[in-house]
Amino acid sequence: MALWDTLSRFLTGGTTPLADLEKVQQTLVEADFGVAATNDLVMRLSTEKRPDQVTQAALERLVIEQLGPPSPGAPLARAERPPTVILLFGVNGSGKTTTVAKLAQRLQTDGRSVLLAAADTFRAGATEQLKIWADRLGTAFVGAHPRGDPAAVAFDAVDAAATRGIDTVIVDTAGRLHTDERLREELKKIVRVTGKRQPGAPHESLLVLDATIGQNAVRQAEVFAAAVPLTGLIITKLDGTAKGGSVVALRRAVDVPIRFLGTGESPDDLEPFDPVRFARRLVSE
Repeated sequence: MALWDTLSRFLTGGTTPLADLEKVQQTLVEADFGVAATNDLVMRLSTEKRPDQVTQAALERLVIEQLGPPSPGAPLARAERPPTVILLFGVNGSGKTTTVAKLAQRLQTDGRSVLLAAADTFRAGATEQLKIWADRLGTAFVGAHPRGDPAAVAFDAVDAAATRGIDTVIVDTAGRLHTDERLREELKKIVRVTGKRQPGAPHESLLVLDATIGQNAVRQAEVFAAAVPLTGLIITKLDGTAKGGSVVALRRAVDVPIRFLGTGESPDDLEPFDPVRFARRLVSE
């Protein structure tokens, strides 16, 4: 059921506005908006106009305000001198490696040459999985033996791209719990090492988050942001959850833009984040 279908029962024709707003608050929390975003929306709904006069369009507009100004299709950063280095990270199960492939295909469609770097030397089969994607997409690839040094893989990948005239390197890192101190230190090392090989690298540091885990994604974003300077978020698995309010909560918790949404399993299922379109989908569909 669309969010508006649920909320409209409490926002139209109510005779006890306070009780209605309490139900609105409960609905928003259950949709994973989080406490801060929920309280802000309820306050705006209660002060902007009478609760029984709130329209679907008004609710969409308030959600858009929570998400930030529209900037669909904002380009990813590019190095002044190639290669551009894009680092992707996130916990196990977030869809990170698949997202690497989706992003590679999108960049190729935009005319950029891509090299995929398998810096996840921790998970069994991770290098092979990314190699399969590289072969399928026709991209260059750099990997390492299991338990190798992830930072060395990233360095070698940037070096190979520079030597071969490849425009962009996408580094797939190990997915482990955000509470894993070793992982955070590993990410910091990759950032340092790529920066030594290519000035300004990584030019993009994108955190991949699973929309289905709700407020846990917010905590992951906060912890990773404290360890590695983020430039953007990619939210995955939005095709498998009715709790898209977590996207609003994430936007409030971490002050970086949401770059892309993952909406399926195919390489084409990665769309630039458009707050207007997303708010309409969240509220109305």
